[in-house]
Amino acid sequence: MRNRARALPFIKVVMSAFLVALIPALAWLLDRHYPLELPERQALFARVVVDDQNRPLSRFADKKGVWRYPVKLDGVSPYYLQALLSYEDQRFWQHPGIDPLALIRAMYLNIRHGRIISGGSTLSMQVARLLHPHSRHMGGKLYQILRTLQLEYHLSKSEILTLYCNIAPFGGTIEGVQAASYAYLNKPASDLSHAEAALLAVLPQAPTRFRPDLHPEKAEGARNKVLDRMQQLKVWSSELVSDAKQEQVFAFKAHRQQHAPLLSRRLLRQGNGQQAIYSTIDGDLQQALADYLKDYIERFPKGSSAAVLVVKNNSAQVKAYLGTADFANRERFGYVDMVQAIRSPGSTLKPFIYAQAMDAGLIHSKSLLADVPRTWGNYRPGNFNEGFSGPVSVTEALQRSLNLPVIDVLARLGERKFAAAMAQAGVPLTIPGHTPNLAIALGGAGISLEQLVRAYMALARGGKTVDLQFTQSANVSTVKNHQAPTPNNINSNRHPRYFMSPEAAWIVQDILSGVSRPGELHSQHYSSGSHSDLSWKTGTSYGFRDAWAIGVNAEYTIGIWLGRPDGTPIPGSNGRMSAGPLLFSVADHIGISSQPITKPENVVKAKICWPLGTLKSEQTEAHCQREHDTWLIKDSIPPTWHHADAKSWQANTLTYWYDPKHKRRINARCQNADSEKRTLALWPKVLQPWLPYKLRLAHQLPPADKNCKDDTISALSSSVHITSTAQGNTYRVNQSAQGSPIELHAVGGQGQHHWYVDGVYLKSVSVGRRLSYLLQEKGKHQLVVIDDAGQLDSVDVVLM
Repeated sequence: MRNRARALPFIKVVMSAFLVALIPALAWLLDRHYPLELPERQALFARVVVDDQNRPLSRFADKKGVWRYPVKLDGVSPYYLQALLSYEDQRFWQHPGIDPLALIRAMYLNIRHGRIISGGSTLSMQVARLLHPHSRHMGGKLYQILRTLQLEYHLSKSEILTLYCNIAPFGGTIEGVQAASYAYLNKPASDLSHAEAALLAVLPQAPTRFRPDLHPEKAEGARNKVLDRMQQLKVWSSELVSDAKQEQVFAFKAHRQQHAPLLSRRLLRQGNGQQAIYSTIDGDLQQALADYLKDYIERFPKGSSAAVLVVKNNSAQVKAYLGTADFANRERFGYVDMVQAIRSPGSTLKPFIYAQAMDAGLIHSKSLLADVPRTWGNYRPGNFNEGFSGPVSVTEALQRSLNLPVIDVLARLGERKFAAAMAQAGVPLTIPGHTPNLAIALGGAGISLEQLVRAYMALARGGKTVDLQFTQSANVSTVKNHQAPTPNNINSNRHPRYFMSPEAAWIVQDILSGVSRPGELHSQHYSSGSHSDLSWKTGTSYGFRDAWAIGVNAEYTIGIWLGRPDGTPIPGSNGRMSAGPLLFSVADHIGISSQPITKPENVVKAKICWPLGTLKSEQTEAHCQREHDTWLIKDSIPPTWHHADAKSWQANTLTYWYDPKHKRRINARCQNADSEKRTLALWPKVLQPWLPYKLRLAHQLPPADKNCKDDTISALSSSVHITSTAQGNTYRVNQSAQGSPIELHAVGGQGQHHWYVDGVYLKSVSVGRRLSYLLQEKGKHQLVVIDDAGQLDSVDVVLM
């Protein structure tokens, strides 16, 4: 018995040690078999795309339809954290997850009132209950305590507080302080005032009863209760609390508008699963343009849509992205993103053709071009809704978007070379058959609005293209940690691509700045002297399927597309009258500056003369028949072109012998001591019908001596002549015929006669054959005939 008594203390020690070891082991086993159900990041949050001020553009609920937006403690107003901890859990940073004093107080109050008044729950306990819901009986409370201890073991205090800020209930399917702040107050949680912080601190206590959008009076009472507590605890001064109480509780309806929906979906697809995507979009601008565009498209027929892209040039950041005119409207193809759609660009590529030609040394801004009917094999283009103008400068041809001159330039530059330059600049063309041809100058290729805007940006960026920037941060880990990007980690344009020289880029944008705004009174929609704050170009694809307007200045590039996404035409819709007004409405709303793009040092102004196209100072007065101010690159002065077929398209000097005694032109064999050698500046032969009589070759050349004829010059005279009508003839409408039938007939020339009416190809006939044509629209009409050798004649007639 004595030995047994002696053994009892030892057994007690062993049992105590066993129990001491058993409890941690048991806790470890329970923790392993019943782990915390910490939600994985992918499932925890709704996905959200925010604007450049970190305000939500589009939200995408989690799998359970709950709206949570990730936030870290440094992204929450300190006022909210003060109010939350002071009102809910003053000893949060000291207790181990359970506050005994709070539990005793809660037990006393519950017994005193005979019902549950307070649960005594700490923030850690509330997080444990949100992660592991339980009943409100004693067994449930014990379960909550165990889970809380488990939570405190695995997570730091900051992590627990962060978890609360992200999953606390705020009414309906809104969870987390960031979601509540956006939903009810339309601002991020970092910008909360004292009154707003107090409101959101108390809201999780009764999320439905205190919802500010449904019960503002009850919400205000609960908020004031928190404010009083903050004053009692001397966390906030009485003056501050008094001012906070003056703020009336007002909440936006907890709706979830979708701004930039097509871009948001695009960014989510490319976002590698992160919950918060920080876009470069200006949220206010995006919404304003969306509202305006939805109204603007109503003037166009069913099935029409439009797209708008606004980019800041210095950073290449996209500030507005509207891929459709009316999202989700099936009648207007509201789910089709026309920013990315490949469409025919119409005439919008013309500026780049001229820029490439300038860099190739083929032209300067006032080079003499010929707007006359031409054929390139079987390709016979015409002009858009107008006739031919004869001699035009590069500036006029681009500002008026004439077709024939740019095709001639592209033919000399080389369509393959141009397509390769586009591809190397990162804006490749989609070409049917993959073989570049001359038709790409007029829209015979495919490109997207996004690519076009990128190309036009080069006009303001020294001739170089860069990738458009849709997101603020290039650091994926920063996004995944829910930290808003700072200006220091904004995407940079580290890989610019060469597209054209800075000099060519500046000259082309300078030319386009002379195009008048839609609606301005100007006979040709261009001005050689005045300039606007926006350099812009329009385009209209074949059959009126696409209307484009692209504008650029030192600060912004703006792209507009309008048409039907299904490719059907909108009769009468064109770039200037359909897309142009929208472009300038966007520009006016942005308030673009008048700051000009800086002119490169190598761009100099000079005076040149037509028809030779060289410096005025290097020509005789007789050769300078039309004077122009032009921009030159590095003093390079390309002369007027010599066509491969000198019979039709030459512009050089002609030397002949002149007999002053008889005032006749003579053959070199007939010269004598008195004969004079004279030089005449020739205009291209194809331009003769459009020249004033005094500049035509027949007027400038002296008559030939019949006894000493110069046969070498006879080939320069035109041999095609319209005989069925004359310049200025007037016709009247025949009511029965709904117009006025006229006869088309010409004599002379080689091969076939090719007829054009108002710049549009009509028909080809053999020499001497007559055609009948019905003039229907009242006004001036241009009739042009050209033969296979490029010789032509032109007359203007009027239908009354």
